[in-house]
Amino acid sequence: MNGGVSFWYREIGVPARRPPLTRSIDADVCVVGAGYTGLWTAYYLKKADPGLKVVVVERTFAGFGASGRNGGWLSAALAGSRRRFAATHGRQGVIDLQRAMNAGVDEVIAVAREEGIEADIVKSGMLRVAHAPAQLPRLRAQVAAARAWEDDVTLLDAAQTSARIDVAGALGAAYTPHCARVQPAKLVRGLAGVVEGLGVPIYESTLVTAIEPHTALTPYGSVRARYVIRATEGFTAGLAGERRTWLPMNSSLIVTEPLPDPVWDRIGWTGEELLGDMSHAYVYAQRTADGRIAIGGRGRPYRFGSRTDDEGRTQAATVRQLRQALVRLFPATLGIGIAHAWSGVLGVPRDWCSTAGLDRRTGLGWAGGYVGHGVTTANLAGRTLRDLVLGRDSELTGLPWVGRRVRKWEPEPLRWLGVQGMYAAYREADRQEAGGGRVTTSPIATLADMVARRE
Repeated sequence: MNGGVSFWYREIGVPARRPPLTRSIDADVCVVGAGYTGLWTAYYLKKADPGLKVVVVERTFAGFGASGRNGGWLSAALAGSRRRFAATHGRQGVIDLQRAMNAGVDEVIAVAREEGIEADIVKSGMLRVAHAPAQLPRLRAQVAAARAWEDDVTLLDAAQTSARIDVAGALGAAYTPHCARVQPAKLVRGLAGVVEGLGVPIYESTLVTAIEPHTALTPYGSVRARYVIRATEGFTAGLAGERRTWLPMNSSLIVTEPLPDPVWDRIGWTGEELLGDMSHAYVYAQRTADGRIAIGGRGRPYRFGSRTDDEGRTQAATVRQLRQALVRLFPATLGIGIAHAWSGVLGVPRDWCSTAGLDRRTGLGWAGGYVGHGVTTANLAGRTLRDLVLGRDSELTGLPWVGRRVRKWEPEPLRWLGVQGMYAAYREADRQEAGGGRVTTSPIATLADMVARRE
């Protein structure tokens, strides 16, 4: 059940490795990392200028990281704080960014269709459900805030929510149409094949140890390029000099055995929407194409020293917690077996706002820090980096996240203590609210948000 790869790869098979880099080479653009960000960047660059020599260098295999392990939410949720983005670019800048994210969902779907990538994509929106009295005012406030920024969100009452998905104790939900289900490994595998077909070599099993101006260094030789794009997201801390740039946050998932029809009859979920909840230590879920439920949450959120677990193994305690969350939401799944569990890592900047940019003097570009909203944001990053590399002054290059730089994370042990304390506080707040006695948000969670600077 608990293996080193995601269920998504267990379903389709782990791809055979492409050949590694064996000598120093030159290129116009070197992309470090063959996840969504790196592959989309290579795709859009070659589509825009087929004559560019673009190469991708990957430590393991294309889609090994979060791109092949995530929960399959092709979501328009902003990877960052509206308030912080507005502080630098005003209200219209945030509205423009939200519209770009909305369009990004449709862009991924359109490219997948045009390029023949079959990834179980269904666009039917996302529900975020309140299932405890203290969550309902928070849900209403979030919907009102989103609508104030012209975000397309609808507040559903309990009956409307249950008509879509019968979540136990549901009191209401926020619904957005800008979200689609995807089988993430199918998407990244298909995208890698398309990029190769455009003439972009992907050198796998090639560890980049450091990125310097116009150069990516590996044990097997260097890649010298006019532009070097860092597309390493949650694994950025492993690069020389980047230990405190983005915190590698762990997220874990489980997936059930296929549910029998009588269980689905009780749950509903015929629209195959994505599902989240209003807990502070929230969960995220999808109904898979083959009739399972995949559900995820933070589990063991952070490892001391920004270490990452390459094996993707999930602690037994985390599996139990996710199983409990599943049964809490859907009591009818009590007797259903868990088929697989796995984990992945995502990147978190100190201010919880994603960034993309390019320094033309050094030739160094980057994108990431998606705080768990990377499936769509990575596509937006690829198109944005294309415009930056090609020197285009476009609507994308003027968005608030472009060129954004924030201070680094605190040194250890402060960041370990901070993250552990934050999630312990969120779990305690959820425990207090789950009993039903509270009708407002626990002050413990409010304090944790302030300390973490998430708002």
